[in-house]
Amino acid sequence: MMHGRQKSDLGIVAMKLANKHGKPGAESVERRPGAKGNMVGWRMDRTQGRVAVSQRLDRVRQAAKQRKKQRFTALFHYIDIELLRESFFWLQRKSAPGVDGVEWRDYEADLEIRLVDLQARLHRGAYRALPSRRQYIAKPDGTQRPLGIAALEDKIVQRAVVEVLNAVYEADFLGFSYGFRPGRSQHDALDALSFGIMRTKVNFIVDADVEKFFDRISHDWLMRFLEHRIGDPRILRLIRKWLKAGVMEDGTVTQAETGTPQGAVISPLLANVYLHYVFDLWAHQWRRSHAHGNMIVVRYADDTVVGFERLDDAERFIVEMRERVARFELSLHPQKTRLIEFGRHAASRRAMRGLGKPETFNFLGFTHICGRTRRGAFALQRLTRRDRMQAALSKIRALLHRNRHHAIPEQGAWLRQVLQGYFAYHAVPTNARRLSSFRHYVARSWLWALRRRSQKDSFSWDRIKRLADHWLPSPRILHPWPDKRFAVTHPRWEPGA
Repeated sequence: MMHGRQKSDLGIVAMKLANKHGKPGAESVERRPGAKGNMVGWRMDRTQGRVAVSQRLDRVRQAAKQRKKQRFTALFHYIDIELLRESFFWLQRKSAPGVDGVEWRDYEADLEIRLVDLQARLHRGAYRALPSRRQYIAKPDGTQRPLGIAALEDKIVQRAVVEVLNAVYEADFLGFSYGFRPGRSQHDALDALSFGIMRTKVNFIVDADVEKFFDRISHDWLMRFLEHRIGDPRILRLIRKWLKAGVMEDGTVTQAETGTPQGAVISPLLANVYLHYVFDLWAHQWRRSHAHGNMIVVRYADDTVVGFERLDDAERFIVEMRERVARFELSLHPQKTRLIEFGRHAASRRAMRGLGKPETFNFLGFTHICGRTRRGAFALQRLTRRDRMQAALSKIRALLHRNRHHAIPEQGAWLRQVLQGYFAYHAVPTNARRLSSFRHYVARSWLWALRRRSQKDSFSWDRIKRLADHWLPSPRILHPWPDKRFAVTHPRWEPGA
């Protein structure tokens, strides 16, 4: 017979937790420097506040880990002034305003008064979600990606809710899910994929992409999935408000029956919850019960790569995956979803059949290629996607042309920042040539812009080379080999790791 049962503030009946319950979950608040002009003491207070917020949510994390089927019926009280303040400082300072027109600096001027009013409206049910402002950004393929820019107060509250829900769902999400999770990055997903292809028996790759995923998420299914773990009606009511708030475009508000706005703070978490139930749990069970050979899975948001040892497993999986996502009102992209032969034996087997080199696939900005080391052994090569590199160069050329009359030191300092940011993501092993090529074309674009400052300008290539050597950083590999970092960052006890 169990003793010591008590009603906790999480809204579930729970055993008293042990004093030494292990390490808390990963901190989910992004570390950011203090705003200019803030006093050191204020920055220290904010840091202490983040620690306090995380510590208060530790009980939620512990309960979520220990009781996988319990529903949390009392979470709303965690959305207090302290969490709202931390959520505000988590936001980007220079992000575009929503339909309310309020910018970050405007809100900061009377921050404490505004936060007290916001919390009061939240707790008495007077808070109203505003529609998102529609904005489009160009994609590398020439199409437009629609974004929804939320009002500032909606961003604050959404971030606070994300912080609370992360404490629950980080205990549930599987190891092969990487997108938009605290403590996980795109390079973690790339490392896991590289490690799986190099260290396990992978002969075939299923490169899957859900067509218009964020636009087609079913609100009904999403709420049903959330209710598996979240029983607090006030949290669920907030999420429904954001889903039904709609989008404003050209002064007209359109109510959405499906989807979550891309760009909203809450959308990545809702997408992860949806795919956790639609794909992750199913794929984890399929790997354990239906796969006859080795199988690896890596998912980042709606981009998924699955590796197989056996062709029959891969063929059955892609058919059943189409059926699985269709049950939840989604579909796989017909052109972007494909099955290819890939791995250490792909080149030799295709040569025996009189075929060409193994096909390649793209994942998170890199083209993955079956390559060879100098000694002839199989090696996975990752190169920056050509279309992504061309798109980046096009943007740089346009800005250089627009600002060609600025002082050369000013242009050089800006280009240095651009290349440093580009290298920070793309400087992975085996990608050195693409990095050098990118730097070379940036220097050529700079020369092109400077020559057009005047019809009499005779800027020479030798001079631009000297300027590039002074201002543009030289390409060098910044990231370790995937297996080295993977062994450190990936605990093997995670489900689906």
